[in-house]
Amino acid sequence: MWYSTVEGGYITLVSVLIIGAIGITITLSLILLGIESSRTTFSADQSHQGRALVNACTEEALELIRTTTSFTGSGNLTLPQGSCSYTVANQGAENRVVNASGSVGTNVRKVKVIISKINPTIQIVSWQEVADF
Repeated sequence: MWYSTVEGGYITLVSVLIIGAIGITITLSLILLGIESSRTTFSADQSHQGRALVNACTEEALELIRTTTSFTGSGNLTLPQGSCSYTVANQGAENRVVNASGSVGTNVRKVKVIISKINPTIQIVSWQEVADF
């Protein structure tokens, strides 16, 4: 009789340990998945902010071209979420190329805009995100 009580206690103890180990494994897996999801979301947010920055710089360059049709050169903007820069190159006549880059954290977004006409309105031939200029 004494042996069956001890055996029952060992079985209960081992069962509790196995169930506890399974519970801890599931809990750790959920925590790690949550952390990775947060990192992915953070990176995606930075990427979207970078796109907004590069578009802001491109729009700034287009505004300078609109107000001063002979404008060529470069500039930059610093906003709370990051910074961006742009360069306007004259390709002859009214053709211009605007290269802009915006960065937030480690994310960098780049845009190349080709303009074929400035007056009476700016005519954009292409506006593309590029890997490099």
